Amino acid sequence: MITDETSALSNGVSIPKFALGTWLMGNEEAKHASAAALKMGYRHIDTAQAYGNEQGVGRGVRGSGVPRGEIFVTTKVQAEIKDYDTAAQSIDKSLGDLNMDYADLIIIHCPQPWAEFRNPKKRYFEENRQVWKALEDAYKAGKTKSIGVSNFLTDDMENIMQGCEIRPMVNQILAHIGNVPFDILEFCGKNSIAVEAYSPIAHGAALNNDSVRDMAEKYGVSAAQLCLRYDLQLNMIVLPKTSNPEHMADNLKVDFTISDDDMRTLSSVRGLEQLW
Repeated sequence: MITDETSALSNGVSIPKFALGTWLMGNEEAKHASAAALKMGYRHIDTAQAYGNEQGVGRGVRGSGVPRGEIFVTTKVQAEIKDYDTAAQSIDKSLGDLNMDYADLIIIHCPQPWAEFRNPKKRYFEENRQVWKALEDAYKAGKTKSIGVSNFLTDDMENIMQGCEIRPMVNQILAHIGNVPFDILEFCGKNSIAVEAYSPIAHGAALNNDSVRDMAEKYGVSAAQLCLRYDLQLNMIVLPKTSNPEHMADNLKVDFTISDDDMRTLSSVRGLEQLW
């Protein structure tokens, strides 16, 4: 089962390759979704300060009956936090909201505040180094087992790596059929940074793409399952988001292999770009 598969981060920590995303879920929905996913075998739950559902995820983890030590919990420092003190305080607040002694992974949600996302004139290089220092200190204090980034371009990562004590272990990015930043994948591979793919089904748009649907029919799987398998075969950890237990179960049925030729075909699919 895909839920049994893991990768080793650069520090040796084992991270499950398949996670439940909880974006856009409220606390109650996140609680039920997390518990349901864990009961069916999921062992990786992804949340964030910005989602406003860390309390719900924490309650779902505790109510699942699965020992905490068997569960990998990710959270993220808000994109708008760009100084050491506020970041350090927010990490403690996250642990309090999760009601956990530690997280398994804490990452910087975005190199820029969302209102300035991908603004070439304001990159926040120095500010991100301050936030990274807060993550390093949290890591050394045992508040998290690993640290990383999200939505970071190659130069954003280079900025951190040039002055850091501990290198990023993860970069979580938007990556799906028709929209994979292969330059980031290559950079992360060369620097032993694991890549996580959020919105692997293109915010649902892939389900209605004719090329994706035709390829899925060829393999006798759903469009969603094809999308998840595609990212997995690019050596990414996938984080499909759903609160529907039926969809959670269907998403796990990815025990098939896409041929090299079909992987290349899927990489050239058009119509799913710029879906942020």
